Amino acid sequence: MTMKLFLKITGGFLATILFVVILLYIFNYDYILKGIQVVYFQGHKTAYIDDYPEFSNRLIEADSVHSSKWPMHQNYNSVKPTKSLADINEELGTVAFLIIKNDSIWYEEYAEDYGLRSKTNSFSMAKSITVALLGKAIKDGYIKSLDQPVGDFIPEYNKEEQIKLKVGDLASMSSGLDWDENYYNPFSQTAKAYFGEDIRRLASQLKVIEEPGTSFKYLSGNTILLGMVIEKATQMNLSKYLSESFWKPMGMEHDALWQLDSEESGMEKAYCCIASNARDFARFGKLFKNNGKWNDKQLINSQFVNSATKPRFKDSPEYGYGFWLNNYKNKEIFYMRGVLGQYVIVIPEDNLIIVRLGHDLIRREEGEKHPKDFFLYIDETYKMLENAS
Repeated sequence: MTMKLFLKITGGFLATILFVVILLYIFNYDYILKGIQVVYFQGHKTAYIDDYPEFSNRLIEADSVHSSKWPMHQNYNSVKPTKSLADINEELGTVAFLIIKNDSIWYEEYAEDYGLRSKTNSFSMAKSITVALLGKAIKDGYIKSLDQPVGDFIPEYNKEEQIKLKVGDLASMSSGLDWDENYYNPFSQTAKAYFGEDIRRLASQLKVIEEPGTSFKYLSGNTILLGMVIEKATQMNLSKYLSESFWKPMGMEHDALWQLDSEESGMEKAYCCIASNARDFARFGKLFKNNGKWNDKQLINSQFVNSATKPRFKDSPEYGYGFWLNNYKNKEIFYMRGVLGQYVIVIPEDNLIIVRLGHDLIRREEGEKHPKDFFLYIDETYKMLENAS
């Protein structure tokens, strides 16, 4: 190949790239370039558990003076994981696995270079935390109830079909909004929310296309809009309200970070992306297990907790308000869930909390409501507890 031909091919390639970049900017898809930079240039194919340094973040401040450690069970780490648990943890890249029995850490294991203080992405477990903030805002009097119209806070939702939308519809995933919940389509609203720079605008443009409050449909846009409602109601950013409402009162051991859409507009990705550690995430399981009470203080009304951890719709028993639900082994179970197998699983009747953080999960097949690894973690935890007796 002659130098002249080489330069011609290279020039054509660069011109094509430049043309594509210009088109992305013209049609407001420039956020895709951010996605390429954050994901593919870092050697990944999708979002990953320690991507928070690639984004702007806001501090969720803990109270270092009044932080409290989890009690350690008298039989702490006295039982080895079952072979099945060890195998699945290795296969799926588990980096933290905790079993908390009777509010004491009974088993704890970390992998790779992760440990007690390691921050990893909550992904959609943040939805449960945002709904907890809704419960706190109701208790604090900022929001009247689950039935208050969204239009009371967001003017765009005070007209036409939008006026029927209630804050409880957002929390229970029954808004009827026109949101595309596709994690792998770079042109979807979910991708734009993750890599874009103005999620307030994105959420404000959504339209109600189905009757709100009638059926379950999981949409991350619901939680973005709910975050905007909480912002407006409290006149605080979500990180500050989370710090004052839970991080400090619950004695979190470490500060956390909440990803923002941009430094300029500075809104937290309410549906996603709190960077914290396994022990501190577990505290939300304990809070809801104990009906909204932390030590001697009622942080959230018990009625709200009861609603959150029970199905709203008979046809969708897998979801309440911000929490996934299951009656596996004939036990009432509620749990927080993230897209790569982030779990805080709570089994109240056995005073049991299971926390798992890691790189991947067993993908659900069509029609499945819960990932297979969710059941495996429960099964193997009970086997370990039986081995201890």
